[in-house]
Amino acid sequence: MKLVCFDPKNITHAGERRYRIGALIDDDQIADLTPSILPMGLSGSEILRCYDLAAGFIGPAMEAVESGQLPVVSLDDIRLEAPVPRPSKIICIGLNYLDHVTESGAEIPKNPLIFSKFDTCVCAPEQPVLLPTGSEQVDFEAELAVVIGRRAKNIELENAMDHVFGYTNFNDVSARDMQFADGQWQRGKSCDTFAPFGPFVATKDEIADPHKLRIQFRLNDATMQDSNTDQLIFRIPELIEYISRSITLEPGDIIATGTPPGVGFARKPPVFLKDGDVCEVEIEGLGILYNVVSAG
Repeated sequence: MKLVCFDPKNITHAGERRYRIGALIDDDQIADLTPSILPMGLSGSEILRCYDLAAGFIGPAMEAVESGQLPVVSLDDIRLEAPVPRPSKIICIGLNYLDHVTESGAEIPKNPLIFSKFDTCVCAPEQPVLLPTGSEQVDFEAELAVVIGRRAKNIELENAMDHVFGYTNFNDVSARDMQFADGQWQRGKSCDTFAPFGPFVATKDEIADPHKLRIQFRLNDATMQDSNTDQLIFRIPELIEYISRSITLEPGDIIATGTPPGVGFARKPPVFLKDGDVCEVEIEGLGILYNVVSAG
């Protein structure tokens, strides 16, 4: 199933959006699954943060979709939100494609290089990525993101994939001047809107092998990154095992697995994002994540 979070009328309540959850039927329509969730006492945004309940709800929900028992809405009539609107953690992996390590002039890491983003970094599909004040070197990074489905710590390698809910496109937007000036990555990676992801979460049964997916980034229709997830240095089970040794993983947590070569700062001359640029991340089976860059 391809799951989305959406807002049909862009209405807010008590300062927060009233998210609804849907299943992507085709390129133009969404089945509104919210009626199936309400009897479970969950809001649309919460279902993606509880693997066990979601697993039990998905089968009956799809039967309801196929039998026409649930309302269908047009993509033209809704606003897509990030498929996990408020993840408790966004965990990112640096230097995890061999060719990207080479272009960065770095050494191959012996263990996964971990950094984080805040939930204020979340940016919905088709919403603007904002250029922060004081930075002139904002860069792009296409990445495969894993959505965690079960709360756990000290996960064994052989059981790691049992904790995956699904996959989505991710753009690890980075202010390189901040990142390199600080000597650590937090500020340069965590500006508001610097974590666009979506447009949907494909449940793991939709993707036969997450380590054999073409991954691309396009800037204003020009292909800047074009690789395959088979080039990952540390694969998803290794990442989950390593992270969970020290960090409790929870439903809805995002793990962005790293970017392939072709990023802007490593180009000659460098290419950085500017007002009006169109960014597209496309990973095989996961649709296209589309965002426009804005100076604010």
